[in-house]
Amino acid sequence: MDTLSPEQLAELRAGRATHERKLAVISGTLSLTPADRVEILCVFSNDPDESTATRAKDVLLGQPHEAVILALVREDAQPALFSWCSHHLADKPGIADAMVKNRSCAAEYLVPAARHLSTQSVQVLMDELDRISAFPALAAALETSSSVTAEQKALLHELRGESFDPATLERLLAASDPSKRQTVFQQISKMTVPQRVQLALKGGSEERRLLIRDNSKVVQRAVLQSPRLTEREIEGFASESNQSDEVLRHIANDRRYRKNYTVIRCLMFNPKTPIDISLHMLLLLNPQDVKLLGINRNVPDTLRKAAIKLHRQRQIDRHLEE
Repeated sequence: MDTLSPEQLAELRAGRATHERKLAVISGTLSLTPADRVEILCVFSNDPDESTATRAKDVLLGQPHEAVILALVREDAQPALFSWCSHHLADKPGIADAMVKNRSCAAEYLVPAARHLSTQSVQVLMDELDRISAFPALAAALETSSSVTAEQKALLHELRGESFDPATLERLLAASDPSKRQTVFQQISKMTVPQRVQLALKGGSEERRLLIRDNSKVVQRAVLQSPRLTEREIEGFASESNQSDEVLRHIANDRRYRKNYTVIRCLMFNPKTPIDISLHMLLLLNPQDVKLLGINRNVPDTLRKAAIKLHRQRQIDRHLEE
């Protein structure tokens, strides 16, 4: 078999090659890994030459699914690969899930595959939101999937919403910077839920500070998923007593933020933090903060009493060690 240089391989993956070399790929006489051959065949399935495209499609139908999955997980996978899998292989085990895991896979290719996704793969999309909110047809397709949980379906339903609740506007405006209030009002009042999700993901700190109070849970989640979100902002959200239970619970359950002691302390001293969360995190507080929590009348009595008990137990343990 002929051995290809990296440059020649790149040309094949881009669909640029002589007719003879294309035929060599199709016939299997070139030295290619199974993943490379599958991907290049997908590229050739769209070849301007109808004969080449037809032969590539015929050979693709016989390729092992393991090779397809290996090709799908590569960061630089070609769009032609996603397109082929979307229309011809989405119902095969592991194919649709592999497509989701690759963030280079555009949302349009996931729509035909939506009903074949596992619950875990749907959650992958919910944990990033960008692809779903940018392509509403994907949210619609996912909502009808039998593998979607009740919680996921509720969020997807929200994401497909078109209207903006006036009560949400009132809350946002009350929290906004007066100098920007009118601009924010004009901007957000015209937005659909997917548009607000996109703004939450890609906007600035002022937009995030407002949208974290949105009545839509999916918009709140988008704020917390924003790659531009800072730890200082998270600390602020965690300390706000008018924050929603949903937001506080997500912050508490995120491993990234639980490494920040200030976030933990803010959650523990926030009377709005769900009691099951605060009781679970109590052991993470240092002795001084446990003592202060025990005399804090703003937190729930259950938490305050648990803090008193822990403080006393730690004192006993310390004396025993001495």
